Amino acid sequence: MVTFVVLANFTDQGIRSAKDSPKRAEAFKKMAETFGITVKELFWTQGRYDIVTILDAPDEFSAMTLSLSLGALGNVRTESLRAFSVEDMTKVVGKML
Repeated sequence: MVTFVVLANFTDQGIRSAKDSPKRAEAFKKMAETFGITVKELFWTQGRYDIVTILDAPDEFSAMTLSLSLGALGNVRTESLRAFSVEDMTKVVGKML
């Protein structure tokens, strides 16, 4: 599995219907499942980003497909960050010269 941190901001359309955001989050989780992705955490946040989500995806292609599908709905714009666990990072630094 590949872990991603997804940072999201409401679009104008999304903020106008912010009251529906919890329902949209549930729909997002179901959409993610169709791509084999697990939504581990989803938080609404204050500051630069409106929503922070942690995902486990089978591969980068699945994550990209989910991201494009979500963006096409028009409620949020996302920025996805590939995340590495301590085990992953140990392997990475173990290969350093």
